[in-house]
Amino acid sequence: MSKTKVTEYKASRWISDLVDPETRSWEEFYRNRWQHDKVVRSTHGVNCTGSCSWNIYVKDGIVTWEMQATDYPTLEDGIPPYEPRGCQRGISFSWYLYSPLRVRYPYMRGALLDLWEAAKTKHGDPVSAWASIQENPESRARYQRARGKGGLRRVSWETSLELIAASCIYTARTHGPDRITGFSPIPAMSMLSYAAGSRFLQLLGGVNLSFYDWYCDLPPASPETWGEQTDVNESADWYNAKFIAVVGSNLNMTRTPDCHYAVEARHNGSKLVVFSPDFSQVSKLADEWMPIHAGQDGAFWMAVNHVILSEAHHRDKVKYFLDYTATYTDSPFLVELQKNAKGIWRPGQLLRAGRLERYQGEENGEWKFLVWDENRGGPAMPKGSVGDRWGKQQGRWNLLPEDGLDGSPIKPVLTHLGEATIEIEVDDFADGKTMTRGVPVRQIKLADGGTATVATVYDLLMAQFGVNRGLPGAYPKDYDDPAPFTPAWQEDRTGISRANVLRFAREWSRTAEKTGGRCMVIIGAGVNHWYHNNLIYRAAIHALVLTGCVGVNGGGLAHYVGQEKLAPVASWSSIAMARDWVGANRLQNAPSWHYVHSDQWRYEKEFSEYHPTPDGSELTRGHTMNMQTRAVRMGWLPFYPQFERNPVALVQDAKSAGAKDDAGVVQYTVAQLKAKQLNFTVEDPDAATSWPRVWFIWRGN
Repeated sequence: MSKTKVTEYKASRWISDLVDPETRSWEEFYRNRWQHDKVVRSTHGVNCTGSCSWNIYVKDGIVTWEMQATDYPTLEDGIPPYEPRGCQRGISFSWYLYSPLRVRYPYMRGALLDLWEAAKTKHGDPVSAWASIQENPESRARYQRARGKGGLRRVSWETSLELIAASCIYTARTHGPDRITGFSPIPAMSMLSYAAGSRFLQLLGGVNLSFYDWYCDLPPASPETWGEQTDVNESADWYNAKFIAVVGSNLNMTRTPDCHYAVEARHNGSKLVVFSPDFSQVSKLADEWMPIHAGQDGAFWMAVNHVILSEAHHRDKVKYFLDYTATYTDSPFLVELQKNAKGIWRPGQLLRAGRLERYQGEENGEWKFLVWDENRGGPAMPKGSVGDRWGKQQGRWNLLPEDGLDGSPIKPVLTHLGEATIEIEVDDFADGKTMTRGVPVRQIKLADGGTATVATVYDLLMAQFGVNRGLPGAYPKDYDDPAPFTPAWQEDRTGISRANVLRFAREWSRTAEKTGGRCMVIIGAGVNHWYHNNLIYRAAIHALVLTGCVGVNGGGLAHYVGQEKLAPVASWSSIAMARDWVGANRLQNAPSWHYVHSDQWRYEKEFSEYHPTPDGSELTRGHTMNMQTRAVRMGWLPFYPQFERNPVALVQDAKSAGAKDDAGVVQYTVAQLKAKQLNFTVEDPDAATSWPRVWFIWRGN
């Protein structure tokens, strides 16, 4: 055994201890950086509206740093805590507070400031000064032409406020208060600052423009399907899901405070599939990334629905799915089939209960609808149709499987498969053509002695989706037949293979069946800001509804683009909309306001020039502006300015004509409209009498 060589290492002479305090001055800088004299609880008023709780560390009135609060209450046992909540934008927010780019003073276009100062020297009254500018076409054109060209000058608060006040008073007197309009983004971003401006406008008689729909945060599919704005689940409910499809939503970037729930759901055994043309941030969390072609998500989901209906509904008849569909959807309702001018059968309206002898005397019978009742062996009228909502008897608007006449239980029939069959025409909007497919039908005797040929919504849905149930017509032979809406059909549209569609649809169905509907679609701006977003959403909603996932913890449609809700909405709206002073608010949907007043409508064509449309359909004729004008004239849609005349002057005229109260003013106004002595501004938006005159924008870029 050889000896081990031992080498001694002497300490290097260049290592030495430094004891000079000046060489450790960096430590003092570091300590000073984190010194503070108090901690304030706050949040950040930004449009993500995560409302994350932050501890703000302050020294001598200056924010020095931020730290996430970690004292959120526990939601419930079995669900991970909310924290950590916060993001990189939040923790650097103080940089924005003290940024040299932050605007802290009023600025005014130089051309306008020159005009204002000159007018003030001639007119002591600010309102008269503003009038002299507005009533001189050359002066108005001068400052309007300067817009967008720079030339902003810093002015005092007194000057800016005086000009603003003068413009509002002049406009209300001369043109009407509904020529004063305001826009501000989502109230949840900062309730008080929104309420301050909106209260001012409503007390003045001005107009608040909507926000949620204007920048495409509102998913129109929600009101179209469920009649509500956007009721979605709390992000913590992601943890309860067992299958999550993320569609057009980059959770890491746009739901940063909540994204940990997606990670925790994955650890809890949930499957996560991400649909995105690019490998987005959230894709790294996924079990599968589907690189779908941009804007083609709807085609994928239509093919998924084709598989779900073919296998889970028709072939396997999954009891949970069928019971859910019969109970919670409009699938059992009866649709009357009618022949068009060419003698071809097409679906018409829902069959009205008032046309049957049994329900002929029913209040609002033309707005109550029918299903085929297995118990009765004939048509029955369930409670809760539109007619019940507006009936004299209150509290009957909940849809219940009980007959509206005698309260007897109803067992709705989904399909009339096995009964007589007729071929109907269905539309293929993707390729701009029609095809005929067989549907099972029944004949129902009407009170006038005639008969109605009816099919259930469910059977029509089967025909539209091309589910081959052995009926005649142009049904696809199998999944490899490229007829709408098969897995093969969607391939060249989405870039997703038919094999992946089949596997996804089967896993989705199996998970929903085994878990009682715990499949979820997390969807967002990546789809909602796309053309025809409502159809893409509704295609995904169909997959949720057909598998019983809506209204279930861990299931449903989870749309997140901002956060539209306020917790204290009742008390807040009383303040924000001045309901303590104002009986009726002037509120306007912003898309219509911009569309009309910017003359965007002049650059568009009629509907049929953009889309394949069914022949002879009244709904697809004309131009968007025709629909807009019709909606205003029918009273379906508010539009401001409302009339071509000042509403203040209109009321004075009504009183001069003998009106004694509000009802008299309304009667006078209606008479003027009928006699064509008064017109809506929307009928001639380019007339000077139709222009908005003052526009406030606050809290928004």
